[in-house]
Amino acid sequence: MNVFLLALRNLMRNRRRSLTTLLAMIVGLVAILLFGGYSSNVILAMQTGYVQAHGHFQLQHKDYFLYGSGNPAAYGIADYQRIIDTVKKDPVLAPMLTIATPRLQLSGIAGNFAAGVSKTVLAAGVQVDDQNKLRAWDDYGAMSFARPLALTGTAPDAVVIGTGVARILQLCGPLKVANCPQPAPKAETAAPSAPDDIAALSSLEKPADAQQGGTSIEMLAANLHGAPNVGRLNVVKAENQGLKEIDDYFMIMHLPQAQRLLYGSEKPQVTAIQLQLQHTSQMPAAKARLDELLSTTLKDADLELQDFQTLAPIYGQTIQFFKSVFGFIATLIGVIVLFTVGNTMSMAVVERTVEIGTLRAVGQRRGGIRTMFVCEGMMLGVIGSLLGVTIALGLSWLINHSGLTWTPPGYVYAYPVQTRVWGETGLILGSMAGMVAVAVISAWWPANRGAKMLIVDALRHV
Repeated sequence: MNVFLLALRNLMRNRRRSLTTLLAMIVGLVAILLFGGYSSNVILAMQTGYVQAHGHFQLQHKDYFLYGSGNPAAYGIADYQRIIDTVKKDPVLAPMLTIATPRLQLSGIAGNFAAGVSKTVLAAGVQVDDQNKLRAWDDYGAMSFARPLALTGTAPDAVVIGTGVARILQLCGPLKVANCPQPAPKAETAAPSAPDDIAALSSLEKPADAQQGGTSIEMLAANLHGAPNVGRLNVVKAENQGLKEIDDYFMIMHLPQAQRLLYGSEKPQVTAIQLQLQHTSQMPAAKARLDELLSTTLKDADLELQDFQTLAPIYGQTIQFFKSVFGFIATLIGVIVLFTVGNTMSMAVVERTVEIGTLRAVGQRRGGIRTMFVCEGMMLGVIGSLLGVTIALGLSWLINHSGLTWTPPGYVYAYPVQTRVWGETGLILGSMAGMVAVAVISAWWPANRGAKMLIVDALRHV
C-alpha cells in the first residue's frame, strides 16, 4: 500500500506531464471501446436481419444447398407438413421455436405482355403470416425496423418484385416507383401491317389491364416433369432489395401460387423449412436435437440441416473483417500508449536521478527502485482505464439516444446506430487489462535502467 501511495505522490509532482499521459490513454481506450461496441452492434444487427430472412436453421433436401438452385423441383420436400408437425410437437424443440414455416424457391421467366419484354427471375413462395412472424424476431432489443411483407392481406395471385424487375418489365409508372427511368424508345423496323380483322383479334387477346397500363405479368416456369407452366400474377408493389444483383431478379409470392407454377396438379412440395428459435444462444441445443431427429424419426425424409451462417456466408466474413480492423486499431493505440508512457517514465527517471542515488545510498535495493517506477506506470494505466471506461459509457449512451440510423449493405430497412459498450464485460475488462499491461510494460524499461544506475554516478548527477 505504501508503494502505491508513494507512486501516486510521485505522479502528482508533475501534474501536467501525468495529465497529458492520462489523456492519451483515455482517448485511446475510448476509441477502442466505442469501435468495439459499434462493431458488436453491426454484427448483431446483421444477425438479426439474417435470422429474420432465413431463420436460425433450414431443413432442406439433401444436396439442395449445393445443386438445388438449378433444379428446385428435383430437390423438393414432399411430406413437409408432417416434418413441420414433428418439429413443432417435439418436447425439446417446442419451447425453443418461435416459428416453423415452409418456403419454395423457383426460377422462371417473367413477362409483361403489353410492353413485349421479359426477364429471368428468382421467385420465392412463402406463407405470409409466418414470414411476418419471422420478421418480428428481435432478440437484442430495438435492433430492427423490419416491415411486414407487402403481400400481407393480398389476393392469392399477388406478387412483389424488385425495382430492377419493375424497371426491366417497364412497370415503374403503374407501380409509382421513384427514380426508375424508362428506356428511350428505339426505332422499329417497318413491317407489313396486318389485315384489319387479324389486328382486331390480336387486340382482343390482350388482357384488359395490359391495355390500360395495368400491373399484371405472366411467369413461365418449368414444372416437375420439365413441361412449361404459365401463371398470371398481379404485381402489388416493387421494393428495392438493396443490392442490384438481387433487385434485378427478386420476386416473392404466396406459397400456393408458387407450388402451382412448379408442380402443377402434382402433390405440392417445398424446398426448405425455416426454423426460428427464440434466442440464438439456443442453436447448439436445437442443432443437437434436430440432428437426432434426422437420424431417427425423420430418417426417411433424406434431409440435411443448414444454419443461417452457412446460408449467408457474408455474416462470418463480416465478423472476420471487424475482428481484423479492431485488432489493427487496438495495436496502433497500444503502440502510441507504449511510447507515451515510456517517454513519461524516462523523463521521470532522468529528473529523479539524484533521488534514486540517495535511496540506493540509504539501503534501497534495485528491485525496490524498479518496483517504484513500475507502480507509477501501473497507476497511470489503472486511472486511465477507469476514466476511459466511464467516458466511453457516457458517449455510448449519447450515441444510442441520438436517433441516428443506417442501412447495412443489401438491406432495405434501417437499423439504429448503437454502440454496445454497457454489458460487453469481456470487451471492457479485456481493454482495461490490455491498457494496464501496456502501461506496465512501457514503464519497466526506464525503471530497469534507473535501477541499474551506480550510486556514485547518480549522486553526482546535475
